[in-house]
Amino acid sequence: GFFLATALAAGKSAQNPFFRKPAEWFIFLFRGSPLFIQFFFAYFLFLSLKQVIPFFSPLTSAWLGALTVLFFTTSAYTGEIFYGALLSIPKGDTEAADAYGMAGWSRFRRIVFPTMMRLAWPAYTNEAIFLFHATTLVYFTGFPAWRQKGDALYYANYFADKTFNPFIPYPILAGYFIILTLIVIGVFGVINKRLNKHLPQENRS
Repeated sequence: GFFLATALAAGKSAQNPFFRKPAEWFIFLFRGSPLFIQFFFAYFLFLSLKQVIPFFSPLTSAWLGALTVLFFTTSAYTGEIFYGALLSIPKGDTEAADAYGMAGWSRFRRIVFPTMMRLAWPAYTNEAIFLFHATTLVYFTGFPAWRQKGDALYYANYFADKTFNPFIPYPILAGYFIILTLIVIGVFGVINKRLNKHLPQENRS
């Protein structure tokens, strides 16, 4: 979703309505509707398409169908984050690029994109964590995981039903998510320091 979000941010900031309007409506649609509803709508849409075109059959399973929904949703949220970062780029940076004769792709790649990433990265870290946590919603939707293999919430629910004690499996599951969230934060923190390596040491965090 990172690459689609970059394209959406660039499209939404474009002057040409041919690029701006589709990006605006895409972001509005997926940010304006609840993720849980998107899962249900997508599942029944893919189920209907499967009956007409067998090619869509894999989309009715969790590994691809739910992944597709999460892909579009995170692209919309991240696209809005990147768009806000684009609007926050210091005018002096772009004026300096113009003074050096940069334009088009070269200007975007060397000046606009790195500055956009540096400004948007903290918010994008939160979006990555949200996306990771949102995967638990798939368990409650119509998307069937094949024998529920790998679904942590399924196993927690299974042991809670067998032992009649939800205070053991669910805290274990929460701890599992906390550990993985800390890993995500650590990885994104390293990238954030890399993006801000030109700043003084005390300002990089």
